[in-house]
Amino acid sequence: MAQQLALSVDFGSGFTDAWSKIAKFIPQFIAFLAILVIGWIVAKAIAKVLDRVLRKVGSERVAERAGMARHLSGSNYDMTGIICKIVYYAILLMVLQLAFGVFGPNPISVMIHSIVAWLPRGIVAVAIVVVAMAIANGVRDIVRNALAGASYGRTVATIAWAFIVALGVIAALGQAGIATAITGPVLIAALATIAGVLVVGVGGGLILPMRQRWERWLDHAEQESAKLRGSAYQAGRADVLANQPARPTTQAAPGTTPPPPPGIDPGRPGDRPS
Repeated sequence: MAQQLALSVDFGSGFTDAWSKIAKFIPQFIAFLAILVIGWIVAKAIAKVLDRVLRKVGSERVAERAGMARHLSGSNYDMTGIICKIVYYAILLMVLQLAFGVFGPNPISVMIHSIVAWLPRGIVAVAIVVVAMAIANGVRDIVRNALAGASYGRTVATIAWAFIVALGVIAALGQAGIATAITGPVLIAALATIAGVLVVGVGGGLILPMRQRWERWLDHAEQESAKLRGSAYQAGRADVLANQPARPTTQAAPGTTPPPPPGIDPGRPGDRPS
């Protein structure tokens, strides 16, 4: 009889604990669902507003200068759409963090908290890459157009582009905290290699070979520079002559020298008629 009474008491306390847990869980679950719904609506609204603002300030022009528009030509989203999607999912992660925080400390909240804490660094890293590519493309276009008539113009432009992009990628990885143990030593090793080549090769035993090569390169560059200056002078002179108004033809008086035709300087010996 005592055993039956003890079993009934144990069952009663178990049901009481279960009902208390359910009564505690139901408000938490309702708060969880409410936070998710409200956060989803807020995330959608912020993404739409951000899309309009970015397009008005000219985000797509920046994408074209950076070369991102060309790479995303076959995608369903442009750069502005991708940025808005990233912000949208970042806000959803924050909402999930708040929603799971209703149930108290749990592993899911800890994981989402670490991801949310990293998101600003990731966004800054992406911005660094985009800005670096825009600067690299601008420098490449300037160098390529400035050295369009030289055989080494495209090579110099490509080297400048690759150097700026590499610096941007290394800075972005350092900002995001990705492979910092690799990017730092790689950058130091590359700079040390360049310095070593310059010190040992140019200032050491390769002085005579490097001197001959430098003389050959400089002579070639000087010839091409002179050719560029000559072509620019001829092009400018042709434009000036083409834009001069036509002079009325007048018959010269007997015993006087007729005026020179338009575009011919009588003071230059090469322009005098033979």
